[in-house]
Amino acid sequence: MTNFYRDNSDLKFHLGHPFMKRVVELKERFYKISEKENHGKDDIEPDEYKPCHFEDAIDSYDQVLEITGEIAGEIIAPNAESVDVEGASLENNRVHYARGTVENLNALKQARLMGVTQPRKYGGLNFPVTVYSMMIEMVSRGDASLMNIFGLQDIGETVKEFADEDIKAKYIPRFASGEATGAMILTEPDAGSDLQAVQLKAHFDEKSGCWRLNGVKRFITNGNAELSLVLARTEEGTKDGRGLSMLLYERDDTVQIRRIEDKMGIHGSPTCEMVFKNSPAILIGKRKFGLIKYVMSLMNGARLGVSGQAIGLAEAAYREALKYAQERAQFGKIINQFPPVYEILTDMKVKIAALRTLYYETARFVDIYKALEETGHERELTPEEKNEMKKYKRRADFFTPLIKGLSSESCNRITYDAVQIHGGTGFTKDFPVERMYRDARITSIYEGTTQLQVIAAIKGVTSGLFAEMMEEYASQKISYDLEFMRKELDAMKRNYVKTIEVVEKYEDQEYLDFQARRLVEMAGNIIMGHLLVLDANRDAKFKPDAEVFIKKARSENTGLALTIREIAPDFLNTYKELTKL
Repeated sequence: MTNFYRDNSDLKFHLGHPFMKRVVELKERFYKISEKENHGKDDIEPDEYKPCHFEDAIDSYDQVLEITGEIAGEIIAPNAESVDVEGASLENNRVHYARGTVENLNALKQARLMGVTQPRKYGGLNFPVTVYSMMIEMVSRGDASLMNIFGLQDIGETVKEFADEDIKAKYIPRFASGEATGAMILTEPDAGSDLQAVQLKAHFDEKSGCWRLNGVKRFITNGNAELSLVLARTEEGTKDGRGLSMLLYERDDTVQIRRIEDKMGIHGSPTCEMVFKNSPAILIGKRKFGLIKYVMSLMNGARLGVSGQAIGLAEAAYREALKYAQERAQFGKIINQFPPVYEILTDMKVKIAALRTLYYETARFVDIYKALEETGHERELTPEEKNEMKKYKRRADFFTPLIKGLSSESCNRITYDAVQIHGGTGFTKDFPVERMYRDARITSIYEGTTQLQVIAAIKGVTSGLFAEMMEEYASQKISYDLEFMRKELDAMKRNYVKTIEVVEKYEDQEYLDFQARRLVEMAGNIIMGHLLVLDANRDAKFKPDAEVFIKKARSENTGLALTIREIAPDFLNTYKELTKL
């Protein structure tokens, strides 16, 4: 039997990270059962499933990950091809999933995997984001399009964080049971990346006692979901983000689904254009906080999900390429014996290992600060806990756009290389890499383009957070045989600091924006290098990955630094002239 958890030891390795002890003790409130947890749904006794200690929790995670791996390997992956061909359809104003997607979702529902991070009192598993992220990676490896439905559990997470108790009690159990899927209804025809420009209007209807939505939304993933969060303008006369609020809409007949977009890839994920006509909704949280607080939280969760989607898809493409290269013979030799081929395959493998370690590091940061935030709703945090929460929120806010940008761009490259390894057959539909290549393209576009991720991540570089983290990583003890890599990383950091000084001395924001992507990629290479060295210190199997990655990364960073030094601010005018109409 194919099991995407058992056949990938890296997942269990990251589950066993030493920092998981802190994650779990916070998530499980130091394994104490609160009075609230004893009052769950009628058919659930939450305390029955609550772990008694760390090993108990890890054992539970391990078992659920194995179930997820089996579903991904035995059901989701075999259905991927038919889902891609059939796609979703629109009939009588209802979106219908492909038959394979329905089968996939039913399997996940029956395994009770649709409320992974939700509290037990709502029927969820109360698992950390880190474990949920592993599930997303495996589901995406099976079929990237399914992640866009499975991964929208973050809708329920946002309701949990910001809605009042009555709303939570009514709606979260529906997410957790799999009865309801979710959607983020944000984008409009004239408001894509610039969500401040959202114009869909919401007004309060005194007669019915609810809000009413009117307007058009476009590019809505899973737009025909049972429960959706809608960003709408509640404040008349406003034109910026301060006039936007978040509302919960339950599917009814007031919304017209105009069409399902005919996309390049992820065909199993319906992307809808929707027209709201006096549609009823309820306010989530406070008015005016829709964009400045709630969407930011929602988008960070979505960006982490897309990172897992990209890594899972890259893993699938790498395995297909490796298998093909080990079987295909040309010029009397198996093609993976040719240096140009085994170099590509090695680069794919090593880059995935680097991205994966950054991905789970990010997830752990998210787990820590979110668990402390939740604790803060129950009791007053100690000064030490407040500082810890602030520390890991800053780190999560830096690493989330960093991993989203790096993983999505790398996924595009890795699937490209997988097609290249297959040669002409990779350009046909006879092999799954053709589908994977198409599916990969969206990862660097939705939930914020790579360019937007760079804008968010560069703040972590220029604020001093990057330097702080490099010092922390470099201070951790490692075995003597790994020290040579630390020295290379230290040389990369010194070069990086000098490069930043070159950019900052001009005090020119446009110039910083121009060079930001190069700076962010350089920072990402150094961070992933350090994380791989720490992984190698825990398990020697990662030593070759770390060594290859750092050598390549040092070369890349040298080239990026040279480009930055060669292009001064006044040379930007040449770029502008070349693109004038």
